[in-house]
Amino acid sequence: MKHRMSGRAEEGALYRTTIKEWPETDRPREKMYLHGSAVLSDTELLAILIRTGRQGETALDLARKLLANGRTLRDVARMNVADLQQEGIGKARATAVVAAFELARRVNAGDSRVRIVFRTPEDVAQRYVPKLRDLRQEEFWVVMLNAANRLVGEARVTAGTLNAALADPRECFHYAVREKAASVIFVHNHPSGNPEPSQEDIAMTRQLVEAGKILGIPVHDHLVVGGDQFVSLADRGLV
Repeated sequence: MKHRMSGRAEEGALYRTTIKEWPETDRPREKMYLHGSAVLSDTELLAILIRTGRQGETALDLARKLLANGRTLRDVARMNVADLQQEGIGKARATAVVAAFELARRVNAGDSRVRIVFRTPEDVAQRYVPKLRDLRQEEFWVVMLNAANRLVGEARVTAGTLNAALADPRECFHYAVREKAASVIFVHNHPSGNPEPSQEDIAMTRQLVEAGKILGIPVHDHLVVGGDQFVSLADRGLV
């Protein structure tokens, strides 16, 4: 009996089964229906978001690729739609994955409908570290408070490059004046993961504090977020 030889290394993919052909107890969605989401692995949860695979690869295969080579869920959370498309995820599915991680960040940051009181830098960090820690470019936010230090509004002033986000005092206080804020706190992130303020950060903070004095809108603090950590410039005596 002669065996047919093939130069295609991926010939075995012809015998690959789809997830629909797997036993129901092995399919991620069915496992969730039967046992709840907590029993699913990170890969299986990602596969549910991806939903469908492509020729020769199931959604679970694509999810495994996303978490290969030491990549973590945090790394995937930092990806944008284009990044996911490069990994073989279709545009619609990539959009769903990015949206899911953005929802997770908002849940971790707290319910924006609740009037939050900021009494300490830790209070501010609890809301804004989850929002900013995974971003790949710098963002500069103004947090607006009333006379009782309750949150009355927040706005992203700028989104910068990987290295710098420039905050124009006119733009920063434009939002505060519009919302009739009694005081403000500024927050921005360092994509490098190092929260240590740069000399530019310190100079910018001093400029914003002086502008606030002129407008009668005090600056309570400026937080720099890096990964899961933060530095309060007020704690450093720089506000």
